[in-house]
Amino acid sequence: MAAALEAARPRPRVVGLFADNGPDWITVDLAAQRAGAVLVPLPAFFTPAQLLHAVASSGMDALFCPQPQLAGKLGFRPQGLIEDMPWHRRDAVAADAPQGASKITFTSGTTGTPKGVALSVDQQWAVARSIACALSALKLGRHLCLLPLSVLLENVAGVYAAQHAGAECCVPPLAEVGVNGAAAFDAATCLAAIARYEAQSVILLPQMLAALTAALECGLPAPRTLRFAAVGGARVSPELLLRARRAGLPVYEGYGLSECASVVALNQPGADCPGSVGRPLRHADVRIVEGEIHVRSAGTNPWVRTGDLGFLDDDGFLHIHGRRRNILITSFGRNVSPEWPESELLAGRSIAQAAVFGEGRAQLMAVVVPVHAGIPDIVLEREIQAANARLPDYARVSHWLRADGAFTVRNGHGTANGRPRHAAIWQTYGERLDALH
Repeated sequence: MAAALEAARPRPRVVGLFADNGPDWITVDLAAQRAGAVLVPLPAFFTPAQLLHAVASSGMDALFCPQPQLAGKLGFRPQGLIEDMPWHRRDAVAADAPQGASKITFTSGTTGTPKGVALSVDQQWAVARSIACALSALKLGRHLCLLPLSVLLENVAGVYAAQHAGAECCVPPLAEVGVNGAAAFDAATCLAAIARYEAQSVILLPQMLAALTAALECGLPAPRTLRFAAVGGARVSPELLLRARRAGLPVYEGYGLSECASVVALNQPGADCPGSVGRPLRHADVRIVEGEIHVRSAGTNPWVRTGDLGFLDDDGFLHIHGRRRNILITSFGRNVSPEWPESELLAGRSIAQAAVFGEGRAQLMAVVVPVHAGIPDIVLEREIQAANARLPDYARVSHWLRADGAFTVRNGHGTANGRPRHAAIWQTYGERLDALH
């Protein structure tokens, strides 16, 4: 495939990739690296407008996509097959990609407009080597991809780290592992896939961890081959981590960001501190400046201001409070990161997502999404009170309402990694919350 890309005239400069998980996805990814083209993974959960923005802003001139109708809507013409993978071309205006860029990964952004982050080959593989080294004692021989490969976390920490470690990487279609879109997740299907593939490692988002834990607590068998499950993307309650471990999931929390090519810190067996996101990995330098986490990773000279608040403890473990821009100041002058009570709300069995508000109010309010529509309000109330019992009075949720639906990328209420978009959620539910308050 790399040879075909190099031989094509005009030679593709920026190659898009829109496809379900599978070996073909990884083939295109690695071939683009070898051919010296910039790869732009396109998430399947992006809206048509977001896809068009990613295509235009990257200067994409080639696209691998098994859906000719979609490719046509994005302005591409069919070119046949390369190694059984349909590809398409368009006349593109060259974008000014940073020198040395190998991949442009698009996040969903805080306003719904995708933000492109350019990464070099060295940046991506430095993270992969760092993760493989940190977990080498576990001798992980088989990784199962549960997240879309278009999500940098799975692409680098899953596929690349497994390749560097010489491990087998299983990449079935997402539906086969229980993932449908950016929000729907079937825990029973996922557990069955982990068992069928005899996976030794997986990567999870917090909502997936909560659903798997609840399924195991209801009697489904724990995966016997699983040795390491990483969870990241949003803050995780220590209570949920402990529940998951008691249920049979060897889960460890980590932290990262796209600007640093994914993982920055990770808990692991023998170096584990629940409530933290682990110690920084060897490729990353971390410092705290006025409460904000700054990171400098391999291949980059400047420090990246993450926008996340936290601290390093005396043992070198990194702790995350929340996002600087999300900080609430109550009418009593208390500063509260909403991610804190949100993570406690998600520690129970019945709440899948939560968004907490309370700027200038005496009490905090929340919008909660139940795990499924059949859960009655009385059960949600019970779990909210259980979460409040683990929080100080100023961080407790006094008023709440049930969401009309999940927080997703498509409705603008959530990001791809499961974080709520507070401004968009407030725009939808603010009047109702104020009425409750």
